[in-house]
Amino acid sequence: MSALEGPTAAIRGRILLGDDREAEEIWVRGGRVSLTRPSAQGTNMRVLEGWAVPGLVDVHCHIGLAGDGVVSLGEAEKQAVADRDAGVLLVRDAGSPLDTAWVHERADLPHLLRAGTHLALPKRYLRGYGLELESPDQLPQAVRTEARRGDGWVKLVGDWIDRSLGADGDLRPLWPQDMLVEAVAVAHAEAARVTVHSFAAETIDGLLAAGVDCIEHGTGMTAEHMAVAAERGVAVTPTLLQVGQFENIAAQADGKYPRYAERMRAMYANRYQQVRDLHESGVQLLVGTDAGGTISHGRIADECAELVAAGIPAAEVVAMASWRARDYLGFGAVVEGSSADLVVYPADPRENIEVLRYPTAVVLRGVIYPTAR
Repeated sequence: MSALEGPTAAIRGRILLGDDREAEEIWVRGGRVSLTRPSAQGTNMRVLEGWAVPGLVDVHCHIGLAGDGVVSLGEAEKQAVADRDAGVLLVRDAGSPLDTAWVHERADLPHLLRAGTHLALPKRYLRGYGLELESPDQLPQAVRTEARRGDGWVKLVGDWIDRSLGADGDLRPLWPQDMLVEAVAVAHAEAARVTVHSFAAETIDGLLAAGVDCIEHGTGMTAEHMAVAAERGVAVTPTLLQVGQFENIAAQADGKYPRYAERMRAMYANRYQQVRDLHESGVQLLVGTDAGGTISHGRIADECAELVAAGIPAAEVVAMASWRARDYLGFGAVVEGSSADLVVYPADPRENIEVLRYPTAVVLRGVIYPTAR
């Protein structure tokens, strides 16, 4: 190997590759990882030192979405860059009104798995966010369409406030059970997995019976639900940044929808205990910020800090946000020839989760991006 053909970067220190895998040095060549010491250095090879992990993963993120709905392509690009600069190098986009397939063509933006557009019913979700079906019996065909246009995931809205009940308005499931069962079967036949937005306890039995693959938020899950989810391998994304806004949501509902406000306040107060219970029940937890909408992009470190505040050890959170999430989404472990997607830190984030706020280098597809953190 000539110097010109050698690696463009070397990462030295402690490289955390999995629960029981570490390396002291890896090299980047042609945008790929090499675990074998090269015979010659590359021209202008950069050396990065510190603690490194496979790129972080935000499994609940909405590129192309803001508080008022769909954003411009330019704004969507800024959102993706903010995620990248925070160390997120793989995104599962959990529903967006914007077709973001173009992100696949951008080597400077995170790897992206799209779930298509949220599927909901009229007046049963945030205006401008999803596709509102005229009737529940349209769900299976809509799922087929979204499965074919996405990247192996479909996103359903499982429950939302039903304002037609007046003062009794509260969270209610959207879909009849037969439609839900058929829709999940259709997605699986299209080789897509189904994840579902759910706040309410009343929704979970139906989701688990229908065979969904993942639950977003999961604030209403009981101990019985958790046991079933753990047994069946149904993952949950707690989205603590989002649940942290439930008190404000309740305040807006006071007076008009008192039952809904009371429920949202109770889930807010119980949010940390809920996450501890999920973790202790053996449910696989995923890390997602719910960026887009009312939460800005690039806040993966904040979400990780919230999980630690809830009582999950920092080492567990780092694993959940990195190599375990990669594996869950089908990207697998970092091995010889993997895309060189790593984040370097000045200290061990397993010892102090706050370290995730200060990456010293972000390496995506072998390119080193500057960071001001």
